[in-house]
Amino acid sequence: MSTGHLELSGVGIDFPSPKGPFTALQDVNLKIEKGEFVSLIGHSGCGKSTVLNIVAGLHQATTGGAILDGKEVNEPGPERAVVFQNHSLLPWLSVYKNVELAVKQTSNGRSKAEMKDWVHHNLELVHMTHALDKLPSEISGGMKQRVGIARALAMEPKVLLMDEPFGALDALTRAHLQDSLMEIHAELGNTVIMITHDVDEAVLLSDRIVMMTNGPAATIGEILDVKLDRPRDRLALADNPEYNHYRHEVLTFLYEKQKKVESVDKHKKKEESSEKVVTDQTDSNAA
Repeated sequence: MSTGHLELSGVGIDFPSPKGPFTALQDVNLKIEKGEFVSLIGHSGCGKSTVLNIVAGLHQATTGGAILDGKEVNEPGPERAVVFQNHSLLPWLSVYKNVELAVKQTSNGRSKAEMKDWVHHNLELVHMTHALDKLPSEISGGMKQRVGIARALAMEPKVLLMDEPFGALDALTRAHLQDSLMEIHAELGNTVIMITHDVDEAVLLSDRIVMMTNGPAATIGEILDVKLDRPRDRLALADNPEYNHYRHEVLTFLYEKQKKVESVDKHKKKEESSEKVVTDQTDSNAA
């Protein structure tokens, strides 16, 4: 695999707040190789989505930046397709038309017949050719997400960005989509960056797991190389010592190494809450 495909260098971002600039991310450095599957994991508020949005060009870093194939990322572009937790399909368009819309935006000189074939090809990748003419309201949540993935892939992105794409789905549907994503990644060899809260999902799908520290001023805490052979079978891995070792490493980071910071924050909030109750009672008595 070639190096220098996607690089985050010294990335930090501040957001305005009533008390002044709020530093959400600080000094994030990450190199991702072409064809790599990388997961970002961490507690809520650790800046995972912010990292993804900077790569997507939806946010501008305050310091540092993202470089894709030698070019700075400073706006959205078709070479970086995003799949959100909410499928975001246009409700008045059929499954076929939703994917066709993306193909038309990035036609790359294709004829009408070639565009039609390309739409069908991407719907085949996600096993949705049987529902070409259905509206989003006529298909299940898992099917909608499949169409969202097909639409993203139809743009032929260099990097596929996924923000908890299976977070709103039931466990069985989620497992089927994880398997489909592994098949697609094996076939296309595309670069994938995925945000997840699910430790098992991260270990099953990833080449590397990037573990984020708690915010504010969140950064990369640890990076875990997942050296499990592909293709991966979830049933075979369930009793695999190596799989369970990786799982343990991520859980240890999340619930031991980051636990203390979270506990301090909770304790502080509890104290502040108690002080507020005392103040409110004092004010009430004085009145």
